Amino acid sequence: MHILIVEDEPAISDFLERGLVAEGFTVSTVSDGAEAPRRAKAADVDLMILDLMLPGRPGSEILVEVRQVKPQLPVIVLSARGELDSKVALLEAGATDYVTKPFSFEELVARVRAHLRDRDEASSARLVVGDLRVDLVGRRVERDGTPIRLSVTEFNLLAYLMRHAGQVLSRKELLQAVWGYEHDADAGVVTVYVGYLRQKLAVTGAAAPIETVRSVGYRLHAGD
Repeated sequence: MHILIVEDEPAISDFLERGLVAEGFTVSTVSDGAEAPRRAKAADVDLMILDLMLPGRPGSEILVEVRQVKPQLPVIVLSARGELDSKVALLEAGATDYVTKPFSFEELVARVRAHLRDRDEASSARLVVGDLRVDLVGRRVERDGTPIRLSVTEFNLLAYLMRHAGQVLSRKELLQAVWGYEHDADAGVVTVYVGYLRQKLAVTGAAAPIETVRSVGYRLHAGD
C-alpha cells in the first residue's frame, strides 16, 4: 500500500515516513501545497495523510480538489486545531478522519490500517470501469451517474464483462460463466443479450463500450 504524506514540517514528515516504512508501507512525501494535488491524484496512491497548514496552498483546498477526482481515497487530516467546528467542517468537506497534533503514532497507524481495510471491503462489492459503476450488493448500475435498470441476466453479463475488462471473451466462455451452459449450441443468446446491454448502456447518448471481435466474441473497453 502506497501512502502519500503531505506535510511541510520536516521533523514530522520524516518521523511519519520512517515509522510507516517500518510498518511495511510504501511512502512518498510532499511539502508543498501546490504540488500535493497532482501527486495525490496518481493511481498508485492508496491513502493520503494531509496537513492543513501548507505553503503554496491550504490543505482544505487540496482536500476538495482531490475528492473530485478520487472520491474513495482515504484522507487523514493532521491539524494542530482541535476545535469541534474545525473537525466537522473538514469531515463534511470529505476528510475520512481527523487527527489532532500532537498524536500517538500507534493510534495513527491503527487508523491508517482501518481505513485501508474499509476501502478494500467497499471496493470488493463495487466494480468501476470507465464511467460504468456496478454495486454488486445492491445490484445497481450507473453510467456517468445515470441509473440503468437491468434484468438479472443482463446484470450478471455486465458484471462478468467488467471483471474482465480489456479481455476478449468468447461466446462459449460467456455462456459458461453467465448461463452455466457447458456447450455453445445456444451461443446466439449471448449475441441477443449483448444487444440488450448495448441499448441500455447507451442511455447517456454515448455508445456502449462493448466491442464485437469478429469470429471470437466480445470485449468491454477498460476505459482511461
